[in-house]
Amino acid sequence: MRIFAPICTLVFATLLFAAPSQGQSIELFGGYSFVRVPVTFTQTASACPIAGCPVTSNTQNLNLNGWEAGGAFKVFGPLALAADFSGTFGSFQGAHTHLQTYLAGPQLRFPGPISPFAHFLVGAAHESIGTGAGPLITTGPTQNAFATAIGGGIDLKVFPFISLRAIQFDYLLTHFNSKTQNQPRISAGIVLRF
Repeated sequence: MRIFAPICTLVFATLLFAAPSQGQSIELFGGYSFVRVPVTFTQTASACPIAGCPVTSNTQNLNLNGWEAGGAFKVFGPLALAADFSGTFGSFQGAHTHLQTYLAGPQLRFPGPISPFAHFLVGAAHESIGTGAGPLITTGPTQNAFATAIGGGIDLKVFPFISLRAIQFDYLLTHFNSKTQNQPRISAGIVLRF
């Protein structure tokens, strides 16, 4: 692990300061995102007459819907540096869950009218859970964790500078509550290229 960080820093710095290729381009993406995520809630009886009521931990798989935005800067050939941000929302027994991701990494794109791409992104995730009332008080922690996504998709050219991202599929890994969460993320939207 000690050698991993300096190697990643060196590769990132090399790509960042490399001379851009002739067809330098910037890509901006915005659209819808869906994530199926396991979320851990704590529950306590709301009308407990004694102090120290039992608290249970409950993990539920939730469907979270929201937005995703990103951008990529072409470095050379098919290689680009990409950044990706998302915010998805859902609820369980009145407790609203919000998952945000902040990721960056390399992306390979193969240009054309039908343009497939693949990326490997690393960064952080933020999860916040509100309090839901009822017979059980449902709540959870607000926390930050390591996150990574590996995936790809297909863009369909509509106009010279506009494409439709027909589908993007990512395997999203997060590490909340000292456990690893493996979840699929599916996105679609509009891509602008300059």
